[in-house]
Amino acid sequence: MERVGLYPGTFDPITMGHLDIIGRALKLVDKLIIGVAVNEAKKPLFSLEERVAIVEQDAADLYNPRNVKIEVRPFDNLLMHFAEACEVNVIVRGLRAVSDFEYEFQMTAMNEQLNREIETVFLMADVQHQAVASRLVKEIAKFGGDITSFVTPRVREKLLEKYK
Repeated sequence: MERVGLYPGTFDPITMGHLDIIGRALKLVDKLIIGVAVNEAKKPLFSLEERVAIVEQDAADLYNPRNVKIEVRPFDNLLMHFAEACEVNVIVRGLRAVSDFEYEFQMTAMNEQLNREIETVFLMADVQHQAVASRLVKEIAKFGGDITSFVTPRVREKLLEKYK
């Protein structure tokens, strides 16, 4: 049976922490779908189309020795409905700190009530990425700080364009 994983997020923008989790997930699945959420409540800086394109480009550059198939798909519905439509076996979630755990624990419990066949796995971000959050990266970029270690050169350039 093919192991299909889903890594959902807003990715506004994708960070080195996100890419770290994607790289780790590639070791666990045969196919990885990166679900880019619309999530207008977060008032994203980048359009959905921009986020999908950036994620596709950055994910394609990752070390992928098993040649795991990576797909990037936008979604604007309930995560579990999207997961079912994609026929995934597992949802991949990244944890940075203990503060993420409570929210993720609640989400996983609710998702399990909706579909007990899809498991959720948590992957810890590498220590150097545990404090990295898209929201903070955008704030640093907005005020002229150095974001080089938090995002890829492609994302850095796109952020600087947005804040000109």
